Amino acid sequence: MARLLPLLVLIVSVTFAVSPFFVTNFAGFAPNLFPVPQENPPVQPAGWAFAIWGLLYVWLIVSAGYGLLKRADHPQWQPARPWLFLSLGLGTFWLAMAEQTVLGATVLIWVMLVLALKALWATPKRDRWWLQAPVATYAGWLTAASSVSVGLVLGGWGLMDQTAAALVALVIALVLGLGVQLKLGRAPGYGAALIWALAAVVARNASPVNTPVAALAALGVIAFVVALVMVRRKRKAAATA
Repeated sequence: MARLLPLLVLIVSVTFAVSPFFVTNFAGFAPNLFPVPQENPPVQPAGWAFAIWGLLYVWLIVSAGYGLLKRADHPQWQPARPWLFLSLGLGTFWLAMAEQTVLGATVLIWVMLVLALKALWATPKRDRWWLQAPVATYAGWLTAASSVSVGLVLGGWGLMDQTAAALVALVIALVLGLGVQLKLGRAPGYGAALIWALAAVVARNASPVNTPVAALAALGVIAFVVALVMVRRKRKAAATA
């Protein structure tokens, strides 16, 4: 099993990366999947934000390939692998589900997030750029995407208007994301992915202007920058103590 896991992680990293080729050009949930169609919801980041998937796909494959070739039986790499395997394995089917059901895709992405966070917590301090960083960036983006899904469900099922739903989603992303980053005390890629997502929400709500959503997202960007500075200072202090 110790030798099999690195291979399985590489396989699902590849299947996860190629999954977009097996769905119709997915660009977000179709409006008609909601009881209340969601046209240009303010919770949705600007389109350019999704370019991060290209980075994530490549980085996760490179990480898994390095792990198989160079760290196949390394004991510090093993704890993260089962969780990452499960998260990416489920992620392979997420786009196909998202074309059919918003609620199913929302539940699935939250499960993927929990598994990705378990993997992140299990990553070692060594080989930071080979394992910790790609997993952290993946988990950070999933945190943002999971929160957005909640906002879309709240607005799409008429539980709140779109602005209120977006604000609730942003609060979830901020509370969860800041809690994880400060508790973890490392892996700045996690916070960086959330900064990227929040900046894209600011851009989305700049025209037409949605002041409450843009302001809270901008405040979130500042909060994560401060959190990353605090984490860095704490680590430097611990290293020199």
